[in-house]
Amino acid sequence: MREGTAIFWFRRDLRVHDNAGLYEALKRFDCVIPVFVFDTGILAELPRYDRRVDFIAQALEVLDQQLRSHGSALHVGVGEPTKLLPELVQRYGAQAVYTNGDYEPDALQRDAVVERSLASRGVTLHRFKDQVVFEKSEVVKDDASPYTVFTPFSRKWKKQLTPFFLQAYPSERYAANLARSEQLQLPAQRPDLASLGFERTDLQFAPPRIARSLLAQYGAQRDFPAVHGTSRLGIHLRFGTGSIRALAQQAIDGSEVFLNELIWREFFQTLLWHFPKTVTHSFKPAYDNIVWRNNEADFKRWCEGQTGYPLVDAGMRELNATGFMHNRVRMVVASFLCKHLLIDWRWGERYFAKHLLDYELAANVGNWQWAAGSGADAAPYFRVFNPTLQAKKFDPDGAYVRQWVPEFGKGDYPAPMVEHTEARARCLQVYQRAVKEQD
Repeated sequence: MREGTAIFWFRRDLRVHDNAGLYEALKRFDCVIPVFVFDTGILAELPRYDRRVDFIAQALEVLDQQLRSHGSALHVGVGEPTKLLPELVQRYGAQAVYTNGDYEPDALQRDAVVERSLASRGVTLHRFKDQVVFEKSEVVKDDASPYTVFTPFSRKWKKQLTPFFLQAYPSERYAANLARSEQLQLPAQRPDLASLGFERTDLQFAPPRIARSLLAQYGAQRDFPAVHGTSRLGIHLRFGTGSIRALAQQAIDGSEVFLNELIWREFFQTLLWHFPKTVTHSFKPAYDNIVWRNNEADFKRWCEGQTGYPLVDAGMRELNATGFMHNRVRMVVASFLCKHLLIDWRWGERYFAKHLLDYELAANVGNWQWAAGSGADAAPYFRVFNPTLQAKKFDPDGAYVRQWVPEFGKGDYPAPMVEHTEARARCLQVYQRAVKEQD
């Protein structure tokens, strides 16, 4: 039996098709108000030239077009969701708010405040699983404890997977229950980048697609940064402009290696859910005893791509210029910061958080702790990437380095800021001391 009016709160799910929470709202209510809120608390912390905000703005234009094709439109608000959602509930006379789950600690805290505020008005906040195939404690050991090693997690993930979990939610089937555009109390002027205080960037939104040919070659080409061998769909997963269910099905049909990358993402999501302290503390407590050098001048050279190691510098310059860095190179630059320079992984994690287009807290923290050796299923502390050998192996022709470090091999390129053998020895000494202190 259908009811009256509900608000659907778009967040990390900026699409109409195969949207779990939207489907559930449309199926139950006669009038569903589509809402997105630009969170001013988040925006205040971002630079004025931020490609991710531009991506969201362009994605919202596409989403609004999708909704208008069904006779509706997107209500875009600007403010604090904890205050704005209750106001919109009152304005529209909504009986419920539907949304999809977000599992990051700050998001959970925000949602708890929204939920309490709505409950005081007799309105319920309903959350659904949409950005992952399996969430929270759906993939755990037989004794219900969380996995902390990827390989058994991935085996259990695949064992539990059935076609049911990859079925698309047919949201459009109930599109007639979207609020008509004339029913919506839209702002006189729709918020855009300029009104939000942001600049248009060089980013051009494109629908999420992955070629079958790329999937077929993914395992062989994904480690070579000069080759277009990765999907670059991370930002679409981050903001939900594509369906994880559809992408997982493509991976199953086309590339086991790519499927494992999607499972890594869910492994990190699960770890963050069970161990939220890892945002600021090492998963392995002993590694919080590391005495980091944290030399600010060294960190600045790393940030600017002036370390004297061309693969490291190429990666950092690519990140600074485009918001993207190839995954293999991410491992090398992260290892270099933590182990060659002995700079706290949290410094690097924060820098990536500011610059990566596809930034996700769980994956960023998980991968940085992996590189530092402090995380679950991490590389052992004595594994220290040699940036020179990594370049020879994965950029043998130097094409990637030449693109981003054109002065390499010339007189104005800096000498390596540390010598690899000496840096490795120093790293092992510091790490060993930290581990022994724990014992």
